[in-house]
Amino acid sequence: MAIAPLLDQALRGALPVRFEAYDGSSTDRADAVATIRIRSREGLARFLSRPGELGVVRAYVSGDIDIEGDLLEVLANGSMLEFGLSSIDPRAAARLVRETGPSVFRSPPPPPEEIRLRGGIHSRSRDANAISHHYDVGNEFYELVLGPSLVYSCAVWTDPAISLEQAQADKLDLVCRKLDLQPGQRLLDVGCGWGSMVLHAAERYGVNAVGITLSAEQAERATKRVHDAGLSDRIDIRVQDYRDVTDGPFDAISSIGMFEHVGRKRMEEYLRDLHALLVPEGRLLNHAISRPGYPQPDTLIGNSRQLARRLANAIGSDHTSKVQSALIERYVFPDGELHEVGVLISMMQENGFEVRHVESLREHYDLTLQRWVRNLEANWDEAVRLVGEGRARVWLLYMAASAVNFRLGGVQIEQVLATRTTDGRSGMPLRPSF
Repeated sequence: MAIAPLLDQALRGALPVRFEAYDGSSTDRADAVATIRIRSREGLARFLSRPGELGVVRAYVSGDIDIEGDLLEVLANGSMLEFGLSSIDPRAAARLVRETGPSVFRSPPPPPEEIRLRGGIHSRSRDANAISHHYDVGNEFYELVLGPSLVYSCAVWTDPAISLEQAQADKLDLVCRKLDLQPGQRLLDVGCGWGSMVLHAAERYGVNAVGITLSAEQAERATKRVHDAGLSDRIDIRVQDYRDVTDGPFDAISSIGMFEHVGRKRMEEYLRDLHALLVPEGRLLNHAISRPGYPQPDTLIGNSRQLARRLANAIGSDHTSKVQSALIERYVFPDGELHEVGVLISMMQENGFEVRHVESLREHYDLTLQRWVRNLEANWDEAVRLVGEGRARVWLLYMAASAVNFRLGGVQIEQVLATRTTDGRSGMPLRPSF
């Protein structure tokens, strides 16, 4: 019997897709949201030996399956990743084994893009390796995805129709206003990426800035951008861990999209270190992805409810906030951890900061990720040339899945503004306008 119908039977029709198999067989169904093309025996084995998210991720990254359709809409259908061992019909599976051989339930080796780090979690060396895995894949690749702004964090959208570059400039300006940057002040940007924040702050607000990153490739490009802007005398880019910064004090500190790499065991150390680097009445702006507290799935409907529940389980429970997603942990952000924003606020308050303002940007990150997905799709051939097809597939899948995750509330993102209040003086106006 043909492979595609057997696979659909073995999965009890759990996936609302049309299957095409390498033997030329196919299935069809009225409610299909996509076509999954199984290109090889290995793709079939990955599907069946590790049913669920890990099998799909490995098969897609390795190129053993293709998913045809709007990837954002495909991933928004919660049942796409809901199936597991309980979904498999043993009789249909037995027929599939007879047709293809027992190795169809033997998992092939993981793709080379899958990573497992060694050493103590959130040690300096392991953190450096985790950052290098994600960011040191080539500046040209990131420029294709992020566009000329080279900002790898949530933009701020006044209108979905504006350009990505304008939305990122608006985000950087919002951070500068929240920090109340003034000419001649010193700014520390923790996790400075390719230098966009320090460049914006120096050019438009007249500050002197230090940008730190653990990525050598980011630092190289940021240094060149600073030089080309004629700001080398006012901006210092370093490959440096935040724990090793000793040349404070700074009037303000920005941390944009870096906190997710800190880890729960290092949160207090992180906050104490940044507090010590601030002048009295200095401000800290922490911009970070967070996990919901305890979502109520019954407030959602249909497939969205299923996906939100799966995403909530993936990103933490009462006992852990560590990201468990097979895609994120093994391919994208090894050792990444998300924390409920209330935990961060409480810990800030317990470590010398006074929290003065919190703003959620969840819907803004969905819009940002959609633009990154479109950029990658539009430049696919060049992206594959730069980083290889496997890595490009990882980035496409993770950004599309993340967009859906933000859209459905599985993850959140907030800017938290805090001050080093001293003797009751916060340095904040009575009614700040950002």
